[in-house]
Amino acid sequence: MAEHLAFRGPITVISNACASGANAIGHAWELVRRGRAERVFAGGYDALSQLVFAGFDALKALSPTYCRPFDAHRDGLGLGEGAAILALESLDHAQRRGAVILGEIAGYGAATDSHHLTQPHPNGDAAFDSMQAACASAGLSPDQIDYVNAHGTGTPLNDSAEAAAITRWAGARAASLPVSSIKSGIGHLLGAAGAVEAVACLMALCGQWLPPMSTVRTPDPSCVFPLIVEPTERRFRCALTNSFGFGGANATLILRRWE
Repeated sequence: MAEHLAFRGPITVISNACASGANAIGHAWELVRRGRAERVFAGGYDALSQLVFAGFDALKALSPTYCRPFDAHRDGLGLGEGAAILALESLDHAQRRGAVILGEIAGYGAATDSHHLTQPHPNGDAAFDSMQAACASAGLSPDQIDYVNAHGTGTPLNDSAEAAAITRWAGARAASLPVSSIKSGIGHLLGAAGAVEAVACLMALCGQWLPPMSTVRTPDPSCVFPLIVEPTERRFRCALTNSFGFGGANATLILRRWE
C-alpha cells in the first residue's frame, strides 16, 4: 500500500494476534494526538488459510454449527476474513482538506494477561484493565458509554471471561448497557477483527442503530447486560469496542459520534 500510494512516512507492523487491528488504530491515534503525525492510515487484515484453519481446529475452538456469542449453548468460533483501514487525522487537518468526518476516536487502552497462552483469565482481569484504561484516556466513565461491541468469539471460555469483565467494569450500568458481537454475522477476522469492528461501530454511530446478534437463542445467565439480538434503532453517542487475542493481548477503543 505504501508503494502504491507513494507514502514516505514510517511504517509499523503490529502483530498482536486478534488485538492487532485495534492496537494499530490505537497506536495511530496516539501518534496524532501527541502531534507526531497529522494523518495516519491504520487498520488490519487477515485471510483464511489452511494453516489458520488447522490451528484453530487443533485447539478444538471451531464451532461445528455457527458462531453464537454469549449463548448458553455456544460451542466455538467461526472463522472469517476481511480488512479495514481508517484514515486518522487531527481535526485541523481534516477541516482544512474538507474531509467528511465519520467519527472521533475518544480513547484507547491496552493490557496484557499472562494467565495462559490461549485462554483468558476466568475473571477477565486484563479485559477489565483495558476497558478501564480506555475510559481513563477518554475521560469517560462507564455510565457515559452507550454501547459495547464485545470481542464475543462464541467460545465458552472467552465469552464467560468477557462477560465477567464487562459486568465488573460497568458496575450498576451493566444492567442497562447494550452489548453485542458482530462476529455472529461475519465470523472472527483474527488480525482484522479490531479494525473491522471499529468501522462497524462508526457505521452504527453514523446511522444510529445497534448491531444485532441474530444467532443467539438462549442468553448465557452470566450476561447481566442486555444482548442486542435484533436490529435496533437507538440514539447514542459513545461506543466501546473490545479486541482480545492469544498471548494475553487485550485492546479497547472508544469511538464517539461526530456532532
